[in-house]
Amino acid sequence: MLDVTRLRVLVAVARRGSLTAAARDLHYSQPSVSHHLSRLEAETGTKLLQRVGRGIRLTSAGRLLAERAAEIIERLDATSEELAAHVGLRSGRVRLAAFPSALGTFVPEAARRLSREHPGLRLQLTETEPPEALRLLRAGRVDVAVIFRYDDTEPEDGDIRMIHLLDDPSYLIGPDSELSGDLADHRDADWIAGCDRCRSHLLDMCARAGFDPSISFTSDDIVAVQALVAAGLGLTVLPGLALQAHRHPAVGIAPIPGSTRHVYAAVYGEPPDQPSTAALLDALCITR
Repeated sequence: MLDVTRLRVLVAVARRGSLTAAARDLHYSQPSVSHHLSRLEAETGTKLLQRVGRGIRLTSAGRLLAERAAEIIERLDATSEELAAHVGLRSGRVRLAAFPSALGTFVPEAARRLSREHPGLRLQLTETEPPEALRLLRAGRVDVAVIFRYDDTEPEDGDIRMIHLLDDPSYLIGPDSELSGDLADHRDADWIAGCDRCRSHLLDMCARAGFDPSISFTSDDIVAVQALVAAGLGLTVLPGLALQAHRHPAVGIAPIPGSTRHVYAAVYGEPPDQPSTAALLDALCITR
């Protein structure tokens, strides 16, 4: 079995790029770092480091082990904090990744509720789109990922569990207050697309309406997108949460029938969840 202390040494060397810097970060002597690495090479039966001039670099095996060790250590540290906070959630942390319009709408209220009910529990927030949020969840770098999907399919990883939070309808955004929500009525318009997933959704909706949209601009900034629409440079489609987070006063909106994205809280593994994760999920479900 690999020694966790030696794995921590390898991760520090990989991050810092030298034995001296790793020793300084770990508060070890350099000979101690060298000893741990030699023992780790003996345990694995492979060369993990090689000399390059006056420095060192990781071998391909060393890089692979360092990457996996970093994931393991993240999970161990998170578990250690969870155990310390188990009784009464008096301390510790819980980590949440969420997409921008969720952070601009219901997540702050969930954070407020969590802080009020568990004042010793520290919430860490990361803003990122769903694919990266799920990657962070799989790697053990966040405890909950707020994601969205335009269909009801499950993630490819069967170990991820999704809790439905809300359904978020889509709206057509244009410079005219008298706006039809039938996309086919706007087949000749210029269009403004958002992030990759939102762009794909726009293309799918337009295809179902029988046309290929002419996309003139692309931006995942909802403020910029609405400003472009207000300036008469095209139409766009935005979800309701985005409009709750920011609504330009000069744009009109119309609901698009049958177009809804589903918002979930994703967690890794089967229940029961860690107490801090369960507390965060409760706060998200109450404030949805």
